[in-house]
Amino acid sequence: MIFRQLFEPETSTYTYLLADEETREAVIIDSVIETAERDLTLIRELGLNLKYILETHIHADHITGAHLLRKETGAQTVVSSTAPVKCADKFLEDGEAVKFGKYELKSIYTPGHTDTCVSFLVDDKLFTGDALLIRGTGRTDFQKGSPETLFKSIREKLFTLPDETYIYPGHDYKGRTVSTVAEEKKFNPRLNMSMSQEDFVEIMNNLNLPNPKKIDVAVP
Repeated sequence: MIFRQLFEPETSTYTYLLADEETREAVIIDSVIETAERDLTLIRELGLNLKYILETHIHADHITGAHLLRKETGAQTVVSSTAPVKCADKFLEDGEAVKFGKYELKSIYTPGHTDTCVSFLVDDKLFTGDALLIRGTGRTDFQKGSPETLFKSIREKLFTLPDETYIYPGHDYKGRTVSTVAEEKKFNPRLNMSMSQEDFVEIMNNLNLPNPKKIDVAVP
């Protein structure tokens, strides 16, 4: 598999480009408008045929680059079937997959950060968006977020995957790039396996974070 983890510094967002090395079919996850041209250049340099442009959720901290990528490549935009948008080309149900070459990228409904969040799994790579971060989680105080729901999504869906599964988050603010299910179960300070749902809810309800800077323009 061709795999690239790409970084947008203003919002510390990770974009992921995956492709079949033989067919050159590709998918991109969580593009950002400010770096969409960079991503297009890479896609062309590698000789890839972008098939799908996927979003893990409706982002409040950045504007997606999906429209530009779709215009330039003809790829289909893909969101969760729970997302309150009409402009996407494809809406994935929980457990549904999209194919690129010999690979299947499976959708896992993981609400809690927002009520429309999905994670994506292909082989041993899990793309968690803002649900599960490295040594943290996404916030739960807007877009119908819920700490109780997020706890269940992570514990009952993501933490039941094999321990060696790699976790690639939607953001990191400390320069970290990858974790594993085993690491987060042991070291995540918000919901490691020694912590209860009540512990997690108390932490999340007392974060008192400011609104994301781009929420007024990024959220439909």
